[in-house]
Amino acid sequence: MDLKDLKVFLDYKANAYEKIQFLEQDPISIPHKFNKKEDIEISAFLVATISWGNRVSIIKSGERMIQLLENDPYNFIISHSDKELNQLSSFVHRTFNGKDFVFFIKALKHIYTNHGGLEYAFSNKPEAKRMSENISYFKKIFFELPHNKRTQKHISDPLKGSAAKRLNMYLRWMVRSSQSNVDFGIWKRLSPSQLSCPLDVHSGKIARCLGLLKRKQNDQNAVSELDIKLRDFDPIDPVKYDFALFGLGVYEKFSHTHLK
Repeated sequence: MDLKDLKVFLDYKANAYEKIQFLEQDPISIPHKFNKKEDIEISAFLVATISWGNRVSIIKSGERMIQLLENDPYNFIISHSDKELNQLSSFVHRTFNGKDFVFFIKALKHIYTNHGGLEYAFSNKPEAKRMSENISYFKKIFFELPHNKRTQKHISDPLKGSAAKRLNMYLRWMVRSSQSNVDFGIWKRLSPSQLSCPLDVHSGKIARCLGLLKRKQNDQNAVSELDIKLRDFDPIDPVKYDFALFGLGVYEKFSHTHLK
């Protein structure tokens, strides 16, 4: 398949999977329960943070998170009492535990109180061509408060080599157009052209199968390599191809045999 045919193929698959039905089995369904900007971005950030492993388990844990926040994320973060905060300590999703959750709520209050909220915290350099510096800056201010060092592992830093899959996914949710009613498009300080594809086992496997990615590790160097190829196909909205790569991997079990 030459590059022209590959672009046509991926455009078709991206359009096929970026449908409202996509929400039914995806963690993005949780922030779709809200209408207020702050509730959407907070619930999305929290569920994106725990988005590794089985998607059914992720959604179940995400719903538990929101219940613990009394189904009112922004108000809880801004005005919680110590007693209400301590009630979060029972939460656990894989390696993300109650202590992590408690700190995240404190850090989010710090972000909204002192840094203008999540959108501003992620757009220190709104003109940056890539989001790696903005993500690294976000991690820095997120951990300005005293914290347990182990909690830092739940926020990736692409400047230290991480693919930052969950944060790139979160940014896709917040920044891309909402025309399909899948992503929200509620952040205006950033552009879809700045985003990187959330690189995980599924998207990485399909990208390599299609010749879009040669690097074997799913790290920041691989993200940069894939960025170049996807921006050649669509420099304005390169991460729309996340839907194609994910769908081909998860739903179609696409492999080299399909290319023969």
